[in-house]
Amino acid sequence: MWWFQQGLSFLPVALVVWSAASFVFSYITAIALRHVDPLVPYISDTGTIPPERCLFGIMLNISAFLGMATMYVRYKQVYALNPEKSKIIKLNKIGLTLGLMSCFGLCIIANFQKCILYYIHVVGACLTFGVGAIYMLVQTVLSYLMQPEVHSKDIFWIRLTMLLWCCSSIVSMFVSSVVLYSGLYGMNLVQKLHWDPQEKGYTAHIISTVSEWSLAFSFLSFFLTYIRDFQKISLRVVASLHGQTLYNSPQSFATDEQTLLVAGSI
Repeated sequence: MWWFQQGLSFLPVALVVWSAASFVFSYITAIALRHVDPLVPYISDTGTIPPERCLFGIMLNISAFLGMATMYVRYKQVYALNPEKSKIIKLNKIGLTLGLMSCFGLCIIANFQKCILYYIHVVGACLTFGVGAIYMLVQTVLSYLMQPEVHSKDIFWIRLTMLLWCCSSIVSMFVSSVVLYSGLYGMNLVQKLHWDPQEKGYTAHIISTVSEWSLAFSFLSFFLTYIRDFQKISLRVVASLHGQTLYNSPQSFATDEQTLLVAGSI
């Protein structure tokens, strides 16, 4: 059995590989069609003009679904490992909520392009990266609380490193974006897809775009730390019938009642 076939480790693998592919494929398409500059464009700029916009949107929507599945499995695993620790259970629920919000933000980014609906796109980015960073913080704290009983200290330090990488990228991107869009370098820069290195604001633009790519890959790197954990968990769906038929007959109601009583006693 291959390592990615153990437990549910294929989920974080699929999330990371698919998300990275969505960035790379849209970038290659945008470069080939000369829609953006080759040197580190914004990720959102590579998904602004058709046909790469269509590819970018559908692939990110699938990434959002994979993210929700991965975060749910993580939630179930932490709960199963700590069924009686109220502090961890509370943090775990908060983490799941934050994670789902972050995935919803990714859907907004995928479907509302930067050059068309800029403010909605920014809301999606804040949900994805801002709330997502808090999700990473919660998971890092959970890793700290669960070591050394559940796992070693190494995984905590690795996740803490990814979190610090993420936070530094956010700060760098925020500062450079504020400087870039402050009005000092002209208006309507949101619509600008091609930059000349001699233009004013080019340095701030490059710092901002590099920070965005760094931020995206810090997220993907964080989910890579789930692979070993997910090798030790599997989920299954159990079908529970509330009757022997699908008719609303007295007999089916009786069976329903009996089944529910048995289920309740278990």
